[in-house]
Amino acid sequence: QVQLVESGGGLVQPGGSLRLSCAASGSISTIYTTGWYRQAPGKQRELVAFITNSGDTRYSDSMEGRFTITISRDNAKNTVDLQMTSLKPEDTAVYYCNAVVITEGDSYHYWGQGTQVTVSS
Repeated sequence: QVQLVESGGGLVQPGGSLRLSCAASGSISTIYTTGWYRQAPGKQRELVAFITNSGDTRYSDSMEGRFTITISRDNAKNTVDLQMTSLKPEDTAVYYCNAVVITEGDSYHYWGQGTQVTVSS
């Protein structure tokens, strides 16, 4: 089992910056990737970025260059941060932390509770 707790959402003006954090605990040694998804009203949930347990990163095309995902580790917890810059109103969404665990050939997705990001003047 993996537990994910997000923090850092809020209201920011267009062009501003915001940092989201996701604290992963539990069976963190089984995590293959940790990342962020977002869902705007009336739209499907979409990938923002993820980072693998070896540090490789992948970004959605519309966010590459504006968003940076990083991971820090200690014995009991991983923290995955998403630094968002040059924010646009279309970045407004609920942002969800996601962890993918691969066990015996099967993959399992864990989700955080979500944190609201609103970009508005």
